[in-house]
Amino acid sequence: MTNGSATPPRALVTGASSGIGEAFARELHRRGRRLVLVARREERLRRLADELGGPEVAVAVPRDLSPPGAAFELARDVAERGLQVDLLVNNAGIGHTGRFFEAAPEALDAIVDLNVRGALDVCRAFLPAMLERGSGALINVVSMSGFQPVPFLATYAASKAFLLSLTEALDTELAGSGVRIQALCPGLVQTEFQARAGTDRVAFNRSPMQAAAWVVQVSLDALGTGRLVVIPGRRDRFVVFAQRFLPRRLVRSVGAALFRPRSDDL
Repeated sequence: MTNGSATPPRALVTGASSGIGEAFARELHRRGRRLVLVARREERLRRLADELGGPEVAVAVPRDLSPPGAAFELARDVAERGLQVDLLVNNAGIGHTGRFFEAAPEALDAIVDLNVRGALDVCRAFLPAMLERGSGALINVVSMSGFQPVPFLATYAASKAFLLSLTEALDTELAGSGVRIQALCPGLVQTEFQARAGTDRVAFNRSPMQAAAWVVQVSLDALGTGRLVVIPGRRDRFVVFAQRFLPRRLVRSVGAALFRPRSDDL
């Protein structure tokens, strides 16, 4: 699809060097999309971009989106390359498992910097051009943890609750603009996130895992249907539905049981 620009519009994926972000890159490439791939790990990012066809197909833009202003610098960089973004996959994020008051302050700050401010600024940096053109799409990769407080995953879950609320609010603000938006809320996905966030030490990690490629296919297939909140998997959809009718104290207790680190790791 072109719109008279010098080059076809591209899909931009943040956090593209692994996990769900990498799965988005591969599936979008399979569907014939040109890409802008963004992540902090430069070597892995460039290796993926080369595998998918190099700059003509996949441009690698190594970038840490945590610092203030980083998302706007990214948008300027993309524009200066003469590239136009018509699909934004806002996926970059990090987590931390453990007791809130025992976590290093810098670890929790890093979650807020990337998952909250970084995700917010990515939306702010790329949405205006889509609104001006009257077309485009934004997928915010949230999490099932955004639907409830999660003890021992408290800051991460709170950051995802922020992103879910933001996405739902933007859906109303964007009505009639031609820009589509989606909150993708997967459950346990087989990625590196578990080891990096420490959730590989908790009972939740023994739940059935979803394949990242399948989660991405569900998301992209739903993008044209108008569904705002996409929860892949019947079991996860049932869990989110059922907890609406449960006391919040019980929901928190279940979350604590699932995410409490093993005693020998505390």
